[in-house]
Amino acid sequence: MRKRGFSRLLQIAGEKKGLLVLSGGLSAVSAVFALVPYLSAYHILAQLMNHWGDLSKVDSYTMKFWGIWAFLGIAASMVFLYVSAMASHVAAFRILYGLRVALADHLGKLHLGYLSRTSTGAIKKTLEQNVEKIENFVAHKIPDLVNVVATVVITAVAMFSLNPWITSACILAVLLGFGAQASMMTGDRGKRMMKAYYDSLERINASAIQYVRGMPAVKVFGRTVHSFRQFYRDMVDYSQMVTKFTDQFQNGFILFRTILTSFVAFVLPVGVYLLSRRPGDLSLGLTVLFFVIMAPAMAAPLYKIMYISSTLRDISEGVDRIDAILAEPEVSEPSNPKIPSSYDVSFDNVSFSYGTHGESTRIEALGDLTFTARQGEVTALVGPSGSGKSTAANLIPRFWDVDKGSISIGGVDIRDMGTEKLMETVSFVFQDTFLFFDSIYNNILLGNPNATRDQVIAAAKAAQCHDFIERLPKGYDTLIGEGGVYLSGGEEQRVTVARAILKNSPILVLDEATAFADPENEHKMQLALKELIKDKTVIIIAHRLSTIREANHIVVLKEGRLSEEGTHGDLVANGDLYHRMWTAHTSAREWGLGRKKAV
Repeated sequence: MRKRGFSRLLQIAGEKKGLLVLSGGLSAVSAVFALVPYLSAYHILAQLMNHWGDLSKVDSYTMKFWGIWAFLGIAASMVFLYVSAMASHVAAFRILYGLRVALADHLGKLHLGYLSRTSTGAIKKTLEQNVEKIENFVAHKIPDLVNVVATVVITAVAMFSLNPWITSACILAVLLGFGAQASMMTGDRGKRMMKAYYDSLERINASAIQYVRGMPAVKVFGRTVHSFRQFYRDMVDYSQMVTKFTDQFQNGFILFRTILTSFVAFVLPVGVYLLSRRPGDLSLGLTVLFFVIMAPAMAAPLYKIMYISSTLRDISEGVDRIDAILAEPEVSEPSNPKIPSSYDVSFDNVSFSYGTHGESTRIEALGDLTFTARQGEVTALVGPSGSGKSTAANLIPRFWDVDKGSISIGGVDIRDMGTEKLMETVSFVFQDTFLFFDSIYNNILLGNPNATRDQVIAAAKAAQCHDFIERLPKGYDTLIGEGGVYLSGGEEQRVTVARAILKNSPILVLDEATAFADPENEHKMQLALKELIKDKTVIIIAHRLSTIREANHIVVLKEGRLSEEGTHGDLVANGDLYHRMWTAHTSAREWGLGRKKAV
């Protein structure tokens, strides 16, 4: 059974066990030295009490001795605490690094289905805030916890040795205070509240990201945050959640603080009672005075324990959310990976639905789809919007796995190929481009990290983007995005085509790679792509039918199923769906604003 909560946190922290043990040990030593000034104060008070009638008899050597020890105790405590903090911080940053790398690596191995059903804000919050809180807990709270426990235990033993009755009164106050706080914060109710709080926080994170991304539309239509209903609703829900959260815990917290700041109220009655039984006992009087001074000082470490327990509850919920991501199944890897000898891509009775298995809302995107895209040929996928063209293409590199049937490359089921080999085999140019905040050179180099600069430039020339890159301030070393330049949609798409050209994979999937190109550059890119696709298996998702007239094989989809297939001429002659689409396409090209219909 997988550990949860604090046990799981210790398991994560245990990856750097040596550093944490060192940090804890040094923190405990620091706690011991931190108590030396109180011991010194006790002995100095004893000197003063024993000679209160004639202070000239006070032993100056003893006073100086304990004064020096008080100073040395404080200095030693700070030194050991500093070294402890250094050790815990090194461990914490290594844990933080390991967690983020593990999460990023795991996310990269998940099906895109997980990312599509999980908000970006929730994943971002887990990667940043939850991991950061674990680092903070390991770096600060674990040494503090050891320090506080050592302080409380040593102080309790010392106080018991002085007077068990007064010490029992102090312990009663501690138990009452923590009992009042625990009654509000532990149990199923507290866990439910913490989960609800985190869920609310994740929703507002996701809505905030969506709101920022949708800012152009918000401004264009003259709207405010109130009109962006989801974001506004999530903000209101978060406000109500935090208020409810605070209302639930405030009574226990107030009672806890009141009791801890009132230790003297528990100490004095017992002390006065004991003094009344032994009047004139200077030793007992000194002990009572020491407790009156020490009792309020006990509140500080106890506050720390309370804050640590509160933080721990927060951390435990964050750990659960990190584990929830790590528990998501990765794309399965074959035990004996196969390598295809050719690169025909075949769909054999493929059915696929978006959503989770068993859900009543599952919508079938593809149903019993069968066709073959042959090596050395261009196969075009066409059909009305929502017919499943992009879905079919996304299944080839296993962005999702099929529900039924199979997809094979050169006769090898893609599920029998290693993921790394599959990704090397298929190159993809999405309609929605994505460029990293980096130089244009590095964005193209992503296609083949081992390529030379000349090869990168050659790929850029083939994609018809060399000329505009050369005109940029720093050429290929120009940064894209904030602090650099912003490219147009057509320019971005040509950079991604250059990336695909540089990768030079035997299978090329183009999701309308010329969608944003102007007529002149579209012609140039068509020539470049025509040269590029020699001997490759090329699958084009076509929206503008004029771009695929020369395709060797056209697959027409309708509602996720095969409607017809053949060449452009054959399909137009059939007079079926493709013929109607072609007629609509040619009619649309002749349409213009203000153009009068011919009589």
